[in-house]
Amino acid sequence: MSSKPRVQPEDVVDRWAFERSAWDRGFMRLAGVDEAGRGPLAGPVVAAAVLLPAAWAGAGLPNELQGLNDSKKVPAARRERYFQFLLSCVEIARGVGIVDASSIDRINILQATYVAMNEALSQIKPSPDHVLVDGNHVPTIALPQTSIVSGDSLSYSIAAASILAKVTRDHLMVEFDRLYPGYGFAVHKGYPTPQHLAALAAQGPSPIHRVSFAPVRAVQGEFSFPRPSD
Repeated sequence: MSSKPRVQPEDVVDRWAFERSAWDRGFMRLAGVDEAGRGPLAGPVVAAAVLLPAAWAGAGLPNELQGLNDSKKVPAARRERYFQFLLSCVEIARGVGIVDASSIDRINILQATYVAMNEALSQIKPSPDHVLVDGNHVPTIALPQTSIVSGDSLSYSIAAASILAKVTRDHLMVEFDRLYPGYGFAVHKGYPTPQHLAALAAQGPSPIHRVSFAPVRAVQGEFSFPRPSD
């Protein structure tokens, strides 16, 4: 089941609408799923699944999550505050799946994203009975699902998952910047910025570069850099 984005002003979007629809159909444990890191040339792809309390649809989000939205629309400092609350709140069920660059090269980025999503969902116990997925239908998710284009802007559950996935990945890229200096991973997070492409041309691929991606493959033959074993 898919839906098209609803054209509404930001301040009148009902970000519980898809959750309410699922609850009305009898699905009680509803998880939002999103990913971060499909486009970068380096680092893992990360997916998150988040199950928010249904009571919040009536009572409203807690103060710590006010303004929750698509992670790309939220300033970094606020994303970090949301992230810490999503991890610490005992009323929230959550999971995170991480698939590294070597696996991405082996199975391709789309399949790696599916693996990460399923890993994130597997960490929620008891299992969700329905999933709201950002973007397109995910054929490897066995649970009933609703795919929502621009879902991270239309559903609080998916927005929460987008925050958890992005900030988890950003933290990892900061750590990789310390391990592999000179590429600027802490700044661009592995995306193909001019700074990143220039460093890649000068230094060659690092152990976390995705050698199956064309810009990395183009310079790979000029350098020899060991990859970590799978």
